[in-house]
Amino acid sequence: MKLQTFLYDTEFKDMQKNGALTRLDCAWSRDQNEKVYVQDKMRENAEELVAWLDSGAYFYVCGDAKRMAKDVDSALHEIVAKVKNITPDEAAVYVKQLKRDKRYQRDVY
Repeated sequence: MKLQTFLYDTEFKDMQKNGALTRLDCAWSRDQNEKVYVQDKMRENAEELVAWLDSGAYFYVCGDAKRMAKDVDSALHEIVAKVKNITPDEAAVYVKQLKRDKRYQRDVY
């Protein structure tokens, strides 16, 4: 099932038109037979994700605090360690710095 519209659809399209948003990957975990989660999309694009973060990108997580946010955080740590070929502890320092720089923001509930 492909969704035609979703929350902030118009805003995202406007951001794409004016160049503020160059890529948008959606993970519709509840709206299709095969579940696709945010962390799946992150892993599929791990090299690019880390390159963006290294270049100053911001990383926002919004939604379920109980499972999704924890799973996304865990995946981020795992991806950083793997792509940068560093230890889990070093990846934790990297992610902590993103948070300190306010480049890793979470709006979870």
